[in-house]
Amino acid sequence: MYKERNIEFDNGRHPRAKIGFILMSTDLAGESDFFEMAPKDVGIHITRLKTEDYTTVKTLSDHINYMADAASRIQPDTKPNVISYSCTSGSIVIGEEKVMNEIKKGAPYSIPMTLVTGVVDALKELKIKKLVVGTPYLDEINVMESKFLEAKGFEVLDIQGLNLETGVSFGRVTPDYWKKFALEIDSPKAEAIFLSCGGIRSLGVIEEIEQISQKPVITSNQAQMWSCLRRAGIKDKIKGFGKIFSREGSFL
Repeated sequence: MYKERNIEFDNGRHPRAKIGFILMSTDLAGESDFFEMAPKDVGIHITRLKTEDYTTVKTLSDHINYMADAASRIQPDTKPNVISYSCTSGSIVIGEEKVMNEIKKGAPYSIPMTLVTGVVDALKELKIKKLVVGTPYLDEINVMESKFLEAKGFEVLDIQGLNLETGVSFGRVTPDYWKKFALEIDSPKAEAIFLSCGGIRSLGVIEEIEQISQKPVITSNQAQMWSCLRRAGIKDKIKGFGKIFSREGSFL
């Protein structure tokens, strides 16, 4: 039988902010990375975008067809502060503005973001002009990425890919190999090293690479998370994930 009660409510488990990410169904790294980087009382909400496990310009282009629907499924009742499409190459192939427009259709209450937007934010925050880039991608995607970064005002001294075809294979490359690869492609003229792809396990070796190379290291998930947090008003300086997390974010 109903009884009158003084029920106690608060702002929920994540009162500071909520960040949503749209991941590819083949991504083996992003989800763990975001939870690892999340500050106290900041919620992480994930949805998966149906994707083929074959990463080409064509398959990446198809992601846009499901973007608005995916955005609409990320906790619509709690309205995340930011929702980001968590694919570096897909953001480039489709285009930042087109992706963000679709996210806004599905989640008009959230700030729309793309992974590559976060990368550009982080590189600009650190005042990087010259960089080297390591990816798991095929050459057709690396060519597009190099052109994208050049158009944003950066000088790509070198871009090297592992020529892998599937998202699952991206996620199976060991963190130690990414460290070796980053140091292999480094150049004395480079001001930073960028390891590109949200589906690779590079987060745990960022600080080791920075210590050895003596320069900032940017990775896709690290930069995306940093930028999403800053856009949500969270300015925490978090240790363990590279130099960028010591910066509050002057772009906002």
